[in-house]
Amino acid sequence: MNVITTFKDKQREKQIKYERSVLKDLSINKLKERVKQYFGSSRIASSFVMNTGIEEACYDVALEAYLLGAKFSKFGYYGEGIEEVKDRCYFEEKHLIDTLYNFLLYWGNGEEGTMSESLYYMCEQYINVWWREGFEKGERRHKLRLH
Repeated sequence: MNVITTFKDKQREKQIKYERSVLKDLSINKLKERVKQYFGSSRIASSFVMNTGIEEACYDVALEAYLLGAKFSKFGYYGEGIEEVKDRCYFEEKHLIDTLYNFLLYWGNGEEGTMSESLYYMCEQYINVWWREGFEKGERRHKLRLH
């Protein structure tokens, strides 16, 4: 008896396979370093980054941004500039930034009100650096035909 699969199932399988192959290049130590680099230096964030739940949320959002950059890297491989590609995924990237920012505000100690704008910019830079790294790795994988 034949198993009937839909196009969406095959597409999802292919996406999962690609995401797994892209994530092999990433290390846990790099995730930890970046969280400390971006959020460890600020007075606000350093007080609650030590909480493992918040740190893991930063990891989750970083992985999503990394995978988003890798997913959109095919456009860069085909000749679009990095800023044009960023415009393609503006809403997804903005959603990740807002998610991280709101999560940090929610679990913060209440001091964030006066410094919330700088916290937002830290979140924006954090997502941007992970998106760019995913984009570069994905573009390299396309050039090496590993996609």
